[in-house]
Amino acid sequence: MKKKAIEMIPYLKLKKTSRKKDVRYIGVTAVKKVAEEKHFFLEIYKNTKNASTVPVARLVCTQKDFGTYFPERNEWTRQKCETDSYKGGLIWNEKTGERTTSDKLEKQNILYDEKDLERMRDFFKPSRSIWNEGRWWEYVSKHQQSVVSNARMATEKRKNERRRQALKEREQNTLKLPEQELLDMADERYFYHKHFLIYKKKGCFAKIACTKCGGVTDARWKGGESYESQFQRRTQEPVAGKSGTCPLCGAVGEYKCQGKVKSSYAKSIYIFLGQKYKETGMVLRYIQISKEWQIEEICENGGPELFNALEKLSGVEIARGYFEEGKPLQIDFHKHNPYDGKDFWDDCNLYGMNNIKISDAPVLYQTYTEMQGTIFQYSGLKEYVAAVGYVNPISYLERYQQTPQIEILTKLGLVDVVKELVRCRYGIVVSQYANRPDEFLGINKDKAKLLISRKGNIDILNVCKMEKRLEQHWTIDQIEALAEIGASQGNIAQVLELMTIQKVLNLISKYAGCEYGTNCSNAISRLKHVATTYFDYLSMRKQRGYDLRNTVYQRPKDLSVAHKKMTDEINKEQQDKRMQEAAEKYPMIRKNYRSLRNRYFYEDDRFTIRPARSAEEIIQEGRTLHHCVGGDSYLKSHNEKKSIILVMRYKDQQEIPYITVEIQDERIIQWYGAQDKKPDIKDNQKWLDTYIVRLKCKKDGMFEDAAESLLASAAG
Repeated sequence: MKKKAIEMIPYLKLKKTSRKKDVRYIGVTAVKKVAEEKHFFLEIYKNTKNASTVPVARLVCTQKDFGTYFPERNEWTRQKCETDSYKGGLIWNEKTGERTTSDKLEKQNILYDEKDLERMRDFFKPSRSIWNEGRWWEYVSKHQQSVVSNARMATEKRKNERRRQALKEREQNTLKLPEQELLDMADERYFYHKHFLIYKKKGCFAKIACTKCGGVTDARWKGGESYESQFQRRTQEPVAGKSGTCPLCGAVGEYKCQGKVKSSYAKSIYIFLGQKYKETGMVLRYIQISKEWQIEEICENGGPELFNALEKLSGVEIARGYFEEGKPLQIDFHKHNPYDGKDFWDDCNLYGMNNIKISDAPVLYQTYTEMQGTIFQYSGLKEYVAAVGYVNPISYLERYQQTPQIEILTKLGLVDVVKELVRCRYGIVVSQYANRPDEFLGINKDKAKLLISRKGNIDILNVCKMEKRLEQHWTIDQIEALAEIGASQGNIAQVLELMTIQKVLNLISKYAGCEYGTNCSNAISRLKHVATTYFDYLSMRKQRGYDLRNTVYQRPKDLSVAHKKMTDEINKEQQDKRMQEAAEKYPMIRKNYRSLRNRYFYEDDRFTIRPARSAEEIIQEGRTLHHCVGGDSYLKSHNEKKSIILVMRYKDQQEIPYITVEIQDERIIQWYGAQDKKPDIKDNQKWLDTYIVRLKCKKDGMFEDAAESLLASAAG
């Protein structure tokens, strides 16, 4: 669209305004040729005399493009004329905050005359039509939407074409896979040329099917006394799980009983093969190789009989990871089209549960030969695989492109550190652009050798980083001990204000009764537990305002007792605070107690039951019996008399909680004892049922003898 040429065209001008009060904007149209192409002009004017020469907006459309020019701002945009089709907003309307209905919008926006509408029909109608021509702007809006959609589709088409061409180019530049060589290697290295001998015994004979040669034969496994038996084919006794020799081909295989073997048995392994791609690139190929053993049976009068046996090797390439210098990693996936039954390669993965996963697997030795002269010639992949075993080389090389220091870390033997980086756990890195390992990981220079000797152990690394942050200099034994107890930096920083690190470690060892460095799992677990308890104890002391310079507080005689004492002290403070807040929030529980007691109190020779005296008692009831009655929902409900909390206790132990009851009028909602259980459920349920009957009788004003009669009939 020639925007400068369009700006040079004079405005159409509004010859006459409308006298209708509701009209705010008037549209004027024209069709003009610009650069030998037809352009549709729609100019929107305010319905005022002094605004009839310069429009609010000029909308210009061609068959394949559109644009909107705002003269006041001297600005071109790609705004469509309808800003929000649901609310009916138009870009030239002033925002008043009022809700505009469809009818009101039609009255506010009109065309100058019928000729303007005819121009719209002629220009847009061949491809666009609208139901209500009172909303004439929809001609323009639909055309603009069509232009946008077509442009988007064209962009997607070009993008897909580029992807298709790139995929085709990658396939053409990928070397041929040595399929037979890989199958032979897998059979030898991973399946160990394994064969099965399927057998079925019949007296002194056994029918044996060999998966190697596919033959089925009868052979005598037990010697006979007849003259003919010495000329019959002999074999060893078949025993499931043991090795034997095929009487036909002599192959060694594992015996399997016919009755315990399914029709097929398969085993799969995964491998990575790296090949040179183009000049300096690499392609990592993820391959699945399977070996399947099958038996075939035929139905005879005596049941299924062995007919044949076979084994076959097969492989399929699952994914390819392409690396090129200066380009991001591209992974192509091998997919299957169920509609035409064909396999194809695609540059994106499947979604959801069908996602194709690339797992750790062995890397074939040919990969390192192919790496010579590529961008990964010095990547350290060979050393990493030798140290770890099964890896995902695609992830390793992708991280290597982002963080070249991985090569040095791998060759120094910091395997655990490299594992973390390959998994994208970069939180252990302090300076990503540093070249020296100590600066890269944020540790003191003299501790690099220790970390290397421990193969980059992450616990040791964390302690070394802690040492540098706290500006300390610890011995190797101290670092290993700190790694063993798993202490955090906050705990160590707190305790260093009171004593040296060696004294801390000695105290923890003394309390635990264990030595450091024993490699005993029980000792390590005990040391960690004691360290956590001790640091927690000091933290609680500090929280309560104790002077930790006092050695009595620093080094209690019995750590578990001292820790429990501090826990109880803090819990009591929290409980008291909770009870005070509940008492202030739910005061009606205490105020209503006397009236509720008159209604719900009852006792006999075994139990007594009454309402809770206060919010504090309800909270204490829940804590003692370990159930949820102390929650705000129960307190609020009791406070508003929607439901009442009753406490049921033994008559001779009225201060010891036993059962908590929630009641609504004369109906029990629920009742529970300790740990949300119902003790002696049969007798206690019967007692509570009797109690409910008494409540109803009391409410109805029955005399005592009438109530007793009703209770006797209910019990009967």
